Order: sequence, then structure tokens, then C-alpha cells
Amino acid sequence: MKRIITLTLTLLLAATCAFAAKQKTYTVASPDKQVSATVTVGEDGILYTVQRGENQLLAPSKISMTLSDGIVYGLAGDKVRKVRSQSGSAVKDAILYKKAQVVDNYNQIVLEFKDFNLVFRAYDDGVAYRFVGKRKGAYTVDAEQAQFRFPGDPKAYVSYISRTAENLVDQLVNSQESLYDHINLSAWDTKKVAYAPLLVEAPTGEKLVITESDLIDYPGLNFYCAEGGVDGFFAPRPAKEKIGGHNMLQGVILEREKYIAKCDGPRDFPWRTIIVAPKAIDLIGNDMVWKLATDPVGDFSWVKPGKVAWDWWNAWNIYGVDFRAGINNDTYKYYIDFAAKSGIEYVILDEGWAVNKKTDLMLVVPEIDLQLLCDYAKSKGVGLILWAGYKAFDKDMDGVCKHYSQMGIKGFKIDFMDRDDQVVVDFYYKAAEVCAKYNLMADFHGAFKPSGLNRTWPNVVNFEGVYGLEQMKWSGGDMVPHDVTIPFIRMVAGPMDYTQGAMRNATKGNYRPVGSEPMSQGTRCRQLAEYMIFEAPLSMLCDSPSNYLNEPECTDFIAKVPTVWDETVPLAGEVSKFVAVARRSGDVWYVGALTDWDAREMEIDFSFLAPGRYVVDVYRDGVNADRAARDYKKEFITVTNQDKINILLAPGGGWAAKIVPSPK
Repeated sequence: MKRIITLTLTLLLAATCAFAAKQKTYTVASPDKQVSATVTVGEDGILYTVQRGENQLLAPSKISMTLSDGIVYGLAGDKVRKVRSQSGSAVKDAILYKKAQVVDNYNQIVLEFKDFNLVFRAYDDGVAYRFVGKRKGAYTVDAEQAQFRFPGDPKAYVSYISRTAENLVDQLVNSQESLYDHINLSAWDTKKVAYAPLLVEAPTGEKLVITESDLIDYPGLNFYCAEGGVDGFFAPRPAKEKIGGHNMLQGVILEREKYIAKCDGPRDFPWRTIIVAPKAIDLIGNDMVWKLATDPVGDFSWVKPGKVAWDWWNAWNIYGVDFRAGINNDTYKYYIDFAAKSGIEYVILDEGWAVNKKTDLMLVVPEIDLQLLCDYAKSKGVGLILWAGYKAFDKDMDGVCKHYSQMGIKGFKIDFMDRDDQVVVDFYYKAAEVCAKYNLMADFHGAFKPSGLNRTWPNVVNFEGVYGLEQMKWSGGDMVPHDVTIPFIRMVAGPMDYTQGAMRNATKGNYRPVGSEPMSQGTRCRQLAEYMIFEAPLSMLCDSPSNYLNEPECTDFIAKVPTVWDETVPLAGEVSKFVAVARRSGDVWYVGALTDWDAREMEIDFSFLAPGRYVVDVYRDGVNADRAARDYKKEFITVTNQDKINILLAPGGGWAAKIVPSPK
């Protein structure tokens, strides 16, 4: 009996040793040694895990990429030929960002295989990986496997694609504008796709944000549910499409290829990022998407960020004038005069200036004289931006940009892409490049989330891809908790064109959708504070100039808030509950705070200030803001960096402050 047991143990040990010989494990740890990724290569292909300290955050998750000729990056039994360990430590200047400089410290390993390299990089605040293809000539990527498996059954903030379709691929035609469901991953609706970023709450308390960076000429990352977590989901490349959809401005897909991307030669594929934050508030200052993006090339000093007076949300509803408001020269001169008077840098001509359903941006409606308006705006020190539908802009991108740049137009707001397949992702890059050629800014609407393009092309000054204030024209969605959710999820990916600034403000019980004279949910101070909370180098003033002119105190505050920053200091926050952020431009600080529908007392700690005395210009919710949301109080206080104050926020409320050094 003893001999049989001994023989059995010997055989098991031999089998274990043989298996171990076929499995190779590689680990990379962050500079502070707290965050690490472990990669296993062998008979099961490539799997990786992520840890913070002793806490496993990502359970073994498979990754691979299948090419058209049968080559598989991550094939079971594939062998690592060489391993290189590398480190990076730099302070990088940022253009049009939430801080002037970004610290970029990391450790990484490069696993070299026959046909590809696999790079894993560890930061103090997360892990990222990417495939680097060595293949020469033309080929296709048929599929990518990107698993994210989690210990237990964690909760996540899931933003399902709003479009319903039995075929999950058909859901991918969408503008990525949805609210969030806070659910256990096991409760994920198997009939729905969700888009990145995805926030997962680890059982040990950490917050994980999964998204991507350096997305160039490749489909975007989406998610569907899988046993133990989620899997990446990518749109197949369109094979046939036609012009159609909204006013003949969209690409309607008629047929798709059996692959997701068409490639030619060696290339870097997008980074998959697992951002790790001990506390939710740490996500506000995260720079991983920016750091992993390709560096810009060239001079972008001509890009001028700022505010823009917007016509569409307020339905051109100006009043107290002696002309009929609408899409005409008199109305836009009024917008230009308002911008000039208020110190607002731009005015946008949204949908309606180009002839409808002609898919031709050279055809201008007869009520508009663009050259006259450009000249008038220039005389007032104001720039004009034009709205453009995707297919109309794509039809003759170079010709359109050249023509309108010569006229004096400063940029385009490009809309209705509503996809993130390879064709549209490539369109973003080309649009950014051509706009830069003619010193034009680009603001992408009907857009997927940012993924680093705004670093590579700093003339890309904003992205929509967010359930923003425009929804209040027609939707009964609960915007107030959403406002204190998106800073921790969507905004981690980059700037967002939320389009705040409403002067009609409503309590929870008084709100209703009104298309022609829309209102916001929550208080007036909430709208002011959102200019500091939300990141947007080109930031809209959504309401009517007539309304702003009747509210000079609030308008003056909004107009003077910077849109890019030298420093960002997250102060406090919990997802879907509250958030407070301080931002600095030069020697002036701004602070914004928001709450959900609960009235809340918050502490503001001024230790972020340098020594000295400061005057604080405060806008706080009025004593009756819970009944009349427009009620607010302006007051002045003085503080030092030793001070802490308690602030009171009404239900759906906000708090906004401008902090300047006290005169000596």
C-alpha cells in the first residue's frame, strides 16, 4: 500500500513539474511596489492578473489576437523568446489639459515572441498592456480576446448602450450617451453591450476603471458580460455603407466584414488600461489615458481654448430685440455682441447654417452670410465655430477645412459619427490631422469616449460621448446623481462636452422637459460649479444670451473660469453622491462642489493653497434653493492655507468659488 501511495505522489510531482516547465510567469511592479501585473505564458495561452499589495484585483484573464492567416498572438504553447525590463521617469509638459505638467513614472516588461511583442506597464495607479505586431504586409485582425475577470461578484457602474437590438453588433451604432446602472456583474443584462470606461468596485475597496488609450486605426473597446467578469467587444469593420440617417449626415452600415480591423505592416495596437484607485476621489486626478497616448508633433500654440456661446440648446430663443430670432445674420450678430460684451471667445453656428439633407458644407442657407459674420465677429474679437455632420465633413475634408479657414472660421463641431468601428476611429484621426493643417480646432459630437487623441492632436478640444445637459430638452432622466457619477468614470478618459450653463434651474419636483426653453435639474450654483468640475478645453454656455444678460453676476463668473489648468487637486468625493475639486490657473484658484439630491454639509480644506491670505468669491445655494433652484447667495470671505470651512449644499446643489491672493 505504501509503495502505491509513493508511486502516485511521484507521478503527480512529475506531472506538476512538467506543467510548471511549460508555464512561464513574469511580473512587473509599479515604482512604489504596490501595484503589479503577473503574466503567465504556456499551455493555456497568455493570462494575466493584477494586484495591489496583497489584494488581487483582477483574477486570471486571457488575452489574445487572431489574424487572418491563422497567426494568433497568445497561441497556447507559444514561447517567450526574450524578456526586457524597462523603466521610465519623466515630467512631461501638457497642452490644453487639467495640469501643466504630468509625472510619468513606470516600470514595464516587454515579452518578445516570434510574431509579436507584448508590453505590460505598471504605474503606481494602474496597469496597462498592449500588443505590438511584427507582421509585414497586409493582413486583418479577425478577433481580439480581452478578458477582465474579477474575484467574487463585485459591483460595477455599467453604462449600457441605449440602442436595443437582438444582434449585439447592431447595438454598436450609437452615440455613447447613457446613464449608469450600479449592479453586481452577475446582474449584467446578457442582451446588452456597455461601453468604456467601466468602473468596477473591488471587494477590498479599490476602484478599477477599465478603458483604453492610443486608439488609432482600430475599433474601440466595448464590453459584454462573461462568466466571472466581462469581455472586450469590438465592432467588425464595415464592408458597405451608404449616406443616410439624420439629415443624410450619417453612415448607414449595409454589410460588415468578418474581421474587426484591416492592417498593413508592423504596428502598435491600443493600450488596455486597468486604472487602480484606493479611493474614488483619486480617479479625478488620474492621467493614465493621457500618458499612454502618442506624443504630439508640431506647434500647437495657435490653439486657443475658451468658452463658446451655443445656439442650439436654447433654440435661438433670444428676446427683447426688434428682429425675428432664428438662423439668420441678425440673430448671430446678437450672439457675437453678447460674446464680445461678456468676454466669451467663440460663438458656434450649430445645425441649420448649411442646406439641409444635401450632405454638402459648401451649400449655405440664404439667410446666412458667413463671410459677413466672420468679419463682424473678427471686429469684435470673437471667433466662429461651425457645426458639421460626419458625412458632409468627410465628403471633402481638405476642401472644407481650407475654404472655411481662409474665411476666418476657427474650428468645427463634428457630429453624428455614432460608431467606434475602425473606419470611424480612423476618421477621427484624419479629421484632427486635416483640421490642424489649417489651424482649426475640432470638437467631436455623436462621439465615442476620448482615448488619447486630444494629446496626439491638441487641436481636438473636446468630445461628447456623455449623457449631457442637452438631454434635458427631451428626457426625464435623473441628471443630478449622474453629474456626480461621470467625474469618476467618463471623465477619467478625457474631456467631455457636457454643455452646462443653464439659467433656468429646477428642483426635482419642478423639472420637466421643454425643448424650446429647456431647464436644468438642480440649483443655479450647481451650473456654476460644473465649470470647475467638468474638464472641457472648449466649454459651452448653453443658454440664451438674453437669459445671460439678465443674470450678469453669474454670467461674469462663468465667462472668467478658465477651461485649461495648471494644477488640479481633488478634494473629496464618492461616486454618485458628491464631488469637490480645486483647480489653479496662474495664481488664481477655483473650487467647485456638487451633491446628489441629498442636502449635504461638506468640509473644504484650503491646505492646497500656498502660504498667505486669500479673498474667496463664493457662490452658494440660497436658503430657499430647495424650493426655487435659481436662488443663490454671493459673498466674500478670507482664508489661509490653514483654514477649513463647512459648506451647505441644497438638494441637487452646488458651491463655486474663485480664490485670489489678498492685496497687500
